[in-house]
Amino acid sequence: MGGEWGQSDICPESAQECTYVGQDHLDMDLGAITKYSALHAKPNGLILQYGTAGFRTKAEHLDHVMFRMGLLAVLRSKQTKSTIGVMVTASHNPEEDNGVKLVDPLGEMLAPSWEEHATCLANAEEQDMQRVLIDISEKEAVNLQQDAFVVIGRDTRPSSEKLSQSVIDGVTVLGGQFHDYGLLTTPQLHYMVYCRNTGGRYGKATVEGYYQKLSKAFVELTKQASCSGDEYRSLKVDCANGIGALKLREMEHYFSQGLSVQLFNDGSKGKLNHLCGADFVKSHQKPPQGMEIKSNERCCSFDGDADRIVYYYHDADGHFHLIDGDKIATLISSFLKELLVEIGESLNIGVVQTAYANGSSTRYLEEVMKVPVYCTKTGVKHLHHKAQEFDIGVYFEANGHGTALFSTAVEMKIKQSAEQLEDKKRKAAKMLENIIDLFNQAAGDAISDMLVIEAILALKGLTVQQWDALYTDLPNRQLKVQVADRRVISTTNAERQAVTPPGLQEAINDLVKKYKLSRAFVRPSGTEDVVRVYAEADSQESADHLAHEVSLAVFQLAGGIGERPQPGF
Repeated sequence: MGGEWGQSDICPESAQECTYVGQDHLDMDLGAITKYSALHAKPNGLILQYGTAGFRTKAEHLDHVMFRMGLLAVLRSKQTKSTIGVMVTASHNPEEDNGVKLVDPLGEMLAPSWEEHATCLANAEEQDMQRVLIDISEKEAVNLQQDAFVVIGRDTRPSSEKLSQSVIDGVTVLGGQFHDYGLLTTPQLHYMVYCRNTGGRYGKATVEGYYQKLSKAFVELTKQASCSGDEYRSLKVDCANGIGALKLREMEHYFSQGLSVQLFNDGSKGKLNHLCGADFVKSHQKPPQGMEIKSNERCCSFDGDADRIVYYYHDADGHFHLIDGDKIATLISSFLKELLVEIGESLNIGVVQTAYANGSSTRYLEEVMKVPVYCTKTGVKHLHHKAQEFDIGVYFEANGHGTALFSTAVEMKIKQSAEQLEDKKRKAAKMLENIIDLFNQAAGDAISDMLVIEAILALKGLTVQQWDALYTDLPNRQLKVQVADRRVISTTNAERQAVTPPGLQEAINDLVKKYKLSRAFVRPSGTEDVVRVYAEADSQESADHLAHEVSLAVFQLAGGIGERPQPGF
């Protein structure tokens, strides 16, 4: 389909097949939907839930879901009178999995009420499909006469091409038009949707447009770096054997005067996300396979669909140091704050974290940088939503997913300042203007974040070790406890306190008192019957002890099953 405008070849063959139900607004060709739905039949008894990451499961169970998400994207497009995105990916999951998520008009994640529609539609038995589609249309007052436009992207998994064809079948059977971008990183699809719905104000909705916008901003910034003359900057990038490698390779010549990238795990031989990628590096606290690291070399890892990034290096003694989302947010927000001070603008800047953010990062931001920090529930949509409340909102999850958002008023103000102010102030305003262009404000984006980080390190003349030394992470430990039913645990205060079962929070409070600089919290997993435990303290030994004791309390009070949690890691 190589990016052609399309009406596909599956249009109803004759007018006789058209069945109109009820009022004008139910103008759906139900005969054709039933017919084509049968070609994408749902396996009996399969139940899936649309979560933060959309749908994800084994690729062979997804054909019907893809077709139906094509249908849903058309309804959402008609309802919002906007272009909607459909991304076929399972991000950092193993290669044999796949998934799909819808992208709303401003490049953000699907609205919660439509997540429910997605779940309903995906799980409907064949004979109930028509009823569910009609229900959604009526509930959401969809005008079926309205034109619909859907853009589609996919990652490099072997199953992705066929599955994205199923999405196209769903779009066309409901009379929607589409543009198939083919292979894209997830954040690139978010970017395309945002561009198309802002009439090109945000940028040009092509891959070229994306490369040019970001690279131009990056090259402008690095030109102002005093150290770029004496050391040619280079970076090793682990691409998780995913789409990030393809896109970075296409893009690198645009920014090569400011940075040279060496790509590893580029998909030519390894398996997607296997022993590599941001998720592997973060959870195993070690470099990916297939990358030789000399001491003090800057390295980073993307995840499978290039929406997360973490940095790391080996020190002179060969010890591994991880620089995660917390430290990335700290570098970015400190730099933005310094630029604002330089320009003389008092805009409200906020950093948004989750309960998993290391206590040292929160302390450094609040006490040293004097930047306010806010905590939300886990999940990108909560962070993104909170960040929109500020003139400048920076959010990152510890796993390396994040970005910065700038209000329209701020963008206008900075543009003016870059034209009107004198010398030093003008230079700072110009920098900020370029930084704004360098961020993908639609979604966390590993390529964009990498260029932002590289530009800031160059401008500040910081080495990776100096960046790492901004603060020292408190030792921490994360554990999982198996329970019969995760719903017995409910939380409040951005998941930092347990409300039920009774007595659990009191038990945690008593345990925390035994250790210095300590805190701990528990929360139910969003996907399986386990409770996640997080503990931090002044030493690794204390953090391990605290995590173990909290796990025991969960096991006893929240219906633990199987073996009691054992000490030792």
